[in-house]
Amino acid sequence: MATPYIGEIRTVGFPFAPVGWLPCDGSLQAISNYEPLFYVIGTTYGGDGQNTFALPNLQSRIVPGAQAGQPGPGLSTYQPGQTGGSENVTLIATQLPPHTHPFSSPIGATTAGTASNTPAANLPGPSSAALYSDTATAGRNLAANAVTGQTQGAGSSQSHPNIQPVLALNYIICTEGIFPPQP
Repeated sequence: MATPYIGEIRTVGFPFAPVGWLPCDGSLQAISNYEPLFYVIGTTYGGDGQNTFALPNLQSRIVPGAQAGQPGPGLSTYQPGQTGGSENVTLIATQLPPHTHPFSSPIGATTAGTASNTPAANLPGPSSAALYSDTATAGRNLAANAVTGQTQGAGSSQSHPNIQPVLALNYIICTEGIFPPQP
């Protein structure tokens, strides 16, 4: 393989950074130890720019392409070093689509004695003295509080994983190689 450019990032399937490479783990490095790499990436990923600079942190991250100008229609613009996203998300009510929950309730109906959960022979009655009747009465409503109940809460305000399917690999950045020419 050709000599790599300083600052080139590669994806590898082994768990270490070979000689001339460092892991892309967000660690701070002394500028004096890696001057050529600092001249290429600067403080894009962190550091004070006087004594230290940071490597990109690609641990548990995807890599969107950075754009110099406007991206295509419907695409987001990302700048080098920009971070975002979250591995876990807690949805709030305004983020849920409109939906309904079923509701069922007992009917406290009675013509006399103990209330029953079945309306059979316990229909709205003709007057306040006879709240229920065993025959239908036109124009009558159930008594107040005849139907009671409570909807059950949904959700538990716990976060859920928000991760696309992944394959874990390691990213490494070149510290020894060819200084990349600028256009």
